[in-house]
Amino acid sequence: MPRKKLTEEEEIERVMSLYEIERQYRLEGYINIAGVDEAGRGPLAGPVYAAAVILPPDTVIKGINDSKKLTEKRREELFYEITEKALAYNIFSVDEKRIDEINILNATYEAMNGAVNGLQIHPDFVLIDGNRISDMKYPYETVVKGDSKSISIAAASILAKVSRDRFICEMAGKYPQYGFEKHKGYGTKAHNEAILEYGPCEIHRKTFLKKLLGGRI
Repeated sequence: MPRKKLTEEEEIERVMSLYEIERQYRLEGYINIAGVDEAGRGPLAGPVYAAAVILPPDTVIKGINDSKKLTEKRREELFYEITEKALAYNIFSVDEKRIDEINILNATYEAMNGAVNGLQIHPDFVLIDGNRISDMKYPYETVVKGDSKSISIAAASILAKVSRDRFICEMAGKYPQYGFEKHKGYGTKAHNEAILEYGPCEIHRKTFLKKLLGGRI
């Protein structure tokens, strides 16, 4: 059953409800609250991206949601609105070589910390999607499924996802045999078959291909 379209008033109310966590921390005296999220932990190729966003209090961005619940076109539209309205934002990536070197979990932490530490405004508090982080130098809270509970995390999820997808689509022009523009580097049947036929390319995560390629890598 298709989801009922919200009226404008209902949509604004939904967006405002996503500020609840931020409001709680502002009541405790924190002013600049950043949300941070990542994109690209699971793919077989390319960097992992993270974004950090500080939004002005109670700014209305209609349609904002967990990036996975949005179409590619809508994410692109929201990317421009978020970057225009944000007090500060930063996007940071950790490439496939570094992922192979330190593993994807540590690379994700590195990307998240890089995104937060590069903000033009230092945050007073950070809301992080997920259930753990390491080396965060600011006060923080981890929020499971935070991209559907916090507007700051939702905004970060969109910036990270769009940035990573743009990079992977750019790489599709360099490595057309893999079809990156279709699967964005994830381990689909077509992608796996292309790796078996052509071997891995520069941007493949070699540690992710051990099971697929066995002793061939």
